[in-house]
Amino acid sequence: MELWDILDQSGHKTGKVAARGKTILAQGQYHLVVHIWVVNSKGEMLIQKRAVTKELMPGRWAATGGSALSGEGSSAAARRELKEELGLDTAPGELRFVRRMTRRNSLVDIWCLKRDVDDADVVLQPEEVEAVQWVSMSRLREMTRTGRFHNYGSEYFRVIHSMCRVCRE
Repeated sequence: MELWDILDQSGHKTGKVAARGKTILAQGQYHLVVHIWVVNSKGEMLIQKRAVTKELMPGRWAATGGSALSGEGSSAAARRELKEELGLDTAPGELRFVRRMTRRNSLVDIWCLKRDVDDADVVLQPEEVEAVQWVSMSRLREMTRTGRFHNYGSEYFRVIHSMCRVCRE
């Protein structure tokens, strides 16, 4: 059973934990989610297609990420999710923190990894990920507009657009 720390709106632990799929978070309670965007030197982003067996957004293209486990910090969760889902190892400090966003009952920390990744270096976790592809920002916008990529909202995509420029530097 996956356990998450319950956080307040400022991201501080409340001392309580939630069991994934069993605990309903009340208003003002949050859990930590991480999104990791791999950006190559061309400014393309590596996106993933979620496995069709996933309960949330099955078969949809989305950002790499997931929930932080109880006791796990944001950076450690981002590094773990990237390794589990795509087989990519990162050194501590290699990921760049972009921004924290508040969504429903989650605090979403967005991270960026600037790296040219060969397709052969990507090892998919079949329970989580069906496929990956590199996309430009314009392609990502088109996929979002047509419903092929999960729509995280306009503010989120403004952050991602800015992140791409910063990550390329």
